[in-house]
Amino acid sequence: MRTPQPQDGSDLARIAALEADVAAQAETIREQAEMLAHSRKIFERASAAARIGVWECRLADEHLTWTDVVYDIFELPRGSALDRGATVLCYPEDSRRAMEEARARAIAERSGFTLDAEIVTAKDAHRWIRITATVECEGDVPVRIFGMKQDITEEKLLSDRTRYLAEYDVMTGLANRASFQTCLGGLDAQSRAALLLVDLDGFKQVNDTMGHAFGDECLREAARRLEAACPEADLVSRIGGDEFAVILKAPARGATTQLAAKIVAAFRKPIVCERHSIQIGASVGIARLGDCLPSDLFVRADLALYAAKAAGRGTYRSFKPEMVTGGSFRAA
Repeated sequence: MRTPQPQDGSDLARIAALEADVAAQAETIREQAEMLAHSRKIFERASAAARIGVWECRLADEHLTWTDVVYDIFELPRGSALDRGATVLCYPEDSRRAMEEARARAIAERSGFTLDAEIVTAKDAHRWIRITATVECEGDVPVRIFGMKQDITEEKLLSDRTRYLAEYDVMTGLANRASFQTCLGGLDAQSRAALLLVDLDGFKQVNDTMGHAFGDECLREAARRLEAACPEADLVSRIGGDEFAVILKAPARGATTQLAAKIVAAFRKPIVCERHSIQIGASVGIARLGDCLPSDLFVRADLALYAAKAAGRGTYRSFKPEMVTGGSFRAA
């Protein structure tokens, strides 16, 4: 047997230095592992708070991988087996078509996309998600598509609510004055478009005698009757207290006066509210595009409405040039 040779001081020093270096590297690796674990924990908590999950799909076999947050968004058990064909069915037809088109285009162009899409979860909850995707290639061959999915349901509901408040009258659900003005300003001056202004007869007395709560319910009923009478209209809106407007972009010959007569008839039936029955009517003024600009259409319809009021209310009148100089006025 070979007898170990005694080591001098320099050998022992080198060994000690090597052991110290190994220990330092081990400590560095441990610290980095702890930092990585801490960063992962922060990412997971931030992802959960923001409802953002990471996903990827291997293009060769359509194999899906999701983080826990994506499972939670779709209300599927975490870690359960995924089948892309089944998960795609969570998207209603319109969202599914938009997603598949964006995905195919991104793969073909070796790019990515961002898409807001609706889903129906495994528990039949309707949600909106924001999908971001990037295509990864090897050489010029797409091999993987990956990105994030974020639950934006609350953001979507808030956005829809904000847009609704900007475009619709809260009390009646009809388009509001801003939407009316946008539609009016967008009319083609060369078209046959027509505007009908509708004013409720005797509504002020209803407010004065029955109170504003009763008056509000009358306005809602008036809106329902007006919508029911105008299924062919391009816009039915409430533009002020008891004033409404109807826009027809391409009415057939004679359709405008027929509609005005239909509206007047719809308001001859008493309105029943809170066990009270009241009679209010409607007067209608009509103006058509032809030799005037869309900006003049409202003034002409308003003059025709004055004429209908002056004629005894509960009727309609079409604009005539002599109304401009004939002293037409709105009856009190």
